[in-house]
Amino acid sequence: MPILETRSLSWPDEAACGQFALSLARHPGIADACIELDGPLGAGKTTLVRHLLRALGVQGRIKSPTYAVVEPYEVVHAGQPLPISHFDFYRFSDPREWVDAGFRDIFARPGLKLCEWAQNAGPERPQADLRLEIQPQPDESRRVLAHAMSQRGKELLA
Repeated sequence: MPILETRSLSWPDEAACGQFALSLARHPGIADACIELDGPLGAGKTTLVRHLLRALGVQGRIKSPTYAVVEPYEVVHAGQPLPISHFDFYRFSDPREWVDAGFRDIFARPGLKLCEWAQNAGPERPQADLRLEIQPQPDESRRVLAHAMSQRGKELLA
C-alpha cells in the first residue's frame, strides 16, 4: 500500500485525541472513509473511535467490538444518513475469516469503516484511506503517525 503523506502528531492527553476526532468528524470526506487504527493494547484505538463516534452524533453506549467483531451505527451527517461500521479484528488468526464473515459486502457499501487490528484481517481487506499508528509514551501522551493512503486520506489530514 503506497503512503502518499505521513504526519507526526502528538496527543499530550485524551482531550487532544478528542480534538483530532472532532476535526475528522467535521471533514466531509469522513462519510466514505476507511480508517485503520494500529497500536499495542491500551494505545487508545477504541478511545479515538469513541471520540469520533460522539463527534459524529452517536448517542448511547459505544461498545468495543472485540467479541462481536463489528458494531454498526447510523447517524445523519451533512444531512445524509451515514452508516458506520466499527471493526476489531484482534481475534482473527486466519485471513480466510475475513472472507467467511462476509465483510467484503460491508466494505463495498457506502459509509465510514473504522478498523482496529486491521492487519489481522489479511490481504483481502480493502486499502485504508488513513492509517493511524498510535504509540503510548511513558508520560501517558500518545505519538501518532498518520499515513494518508489515498487522496481522501490526504484530504482528511489537511
